[in-house]
Amino acid sequence: MTDSPVATDSTDPTFALVVGTTETAAIDGISAAGANPALLDHTPSADAELVAYGTPVYAPTVPVSPGGCPTPALVTRAVRELVGFDLLVVDGGLSAPSAAPTVEVGATPGSDIREPTPVPDAAEIVDRARRVGRAADGPLVVGESVPGGTTTALGVLTALGEPFGVSSSLPTNPLELKRRVVEEALTASDLDAGSLAGSPVEAVARMGDPVLATVMGLVVGAAARDAPVTLAGGTQMVAAAALVRHAGVDHPLTLATTSFVDGDDSVDVRAAAEALDCRLSVTDPGFDRLDHAGLAHYSDGVGKEGAGMGGALALARTAGVEMASVRDRVVARYEREIGPVAGDAAGGGPADDEPTREGSTDGEPADDETADGEATDEVRTDGR
Repeated sequence: MTDSPVATDSTDPTFALVVGTTETAAIDGISAAGANPALLDHTPSADAELVAYGTPVYAPTVPVSPGGCPTPALVTRAVRELVGFDLLVVDGGLSAPSAAPTVEVGATPGSDIREPTPVPDAAEIVDRARRVGRAADGPLVVGESVPGGTTTALGVLTALGEPFGVSSSLPTNPLELKRRVVEEALTASDLDAGSLAGSPVEAVARMGDPVLATVMGLVVGAAARDAPVTLAGGTQMVAAAALVRHAGVDHPLTLATTSFVDGDDSVDVRAAAEALDCRLSVTDPGFDRLDHAGLAHYSDGVGKEGAGMGGALALARTAGVEMASVRDRVVARYEREIGPVAGDAAGGGPADDEPTREGSTDGEPADDETADGEATDEVRTDGR
């Protein structure tokens, strides 16, 4: 086992942020990715600009949930300022322009999954993204930003016959609504649960979104050149891992997510990672140590993941950056882009940033076993 939450080699990793949209997000109650539904289409574009430049450019505002939780892209940007990772923004179906330099793979915005084929060009998207993933240098870390993406992820997982739940950007996961939408989508596409097992591209085409198609292609391409691959996110990246496995790719994958997803009762991300043969990395940024009204929403279950936040936090630890430094930078970025809030926003907490592992309270590794009998390689950092 290793103490590093992101597997890398001597080459610096490329952080690929796939941004796009699906009309599924317009279903009332599905997403919290923006306080104003009229601005929902701008959220992925704004996230790309935030990570690239640190501020919105074409996007009208920084995405904030209805309750005031800032986009996870703010955290990813803060880590980028501390670590300096290379950024590759891939247009996975944007419906609003972004000033961030983007790579095109021919994706267009996805339709509502209750339509028979919401991603008709899925095969072409996967193929073009595969070429990009193969051409990239070094390790690849892949994040996403797509409002409504947990619902399309549930659709894909259901079509593949993978029995995993999904998380939510809302404090109370509208899981019953998502299941109802997925059932309607299955009916519209004349499918049953599990009927597309072994047919991942068709699963995306008929039940998914263009971002998932793009992520799948990037990962398959990077795997073909034997590069270390990290899926930076929560349940959308569980769906991406399922797509890759159903494509017959057994390349090692790391799923790097946040403590907020790990603590969500709606999904057992650990069981999903084990079932899909993914190494799991969970990072707690320690926002509960702050007296900061905006960032406190994360601990309340809002904005659990997105824009590759879990992978970015894992990269920070790999680079030796303490979570207290990340918190300080996030607060500074928040105050610059959104404004100051009342309370003491100091990083706080001890300086040490030692990992703890599942099943252990003293930092020693637990001997959990995967289905194939090899020890798991889960790393959880505790926010210090």
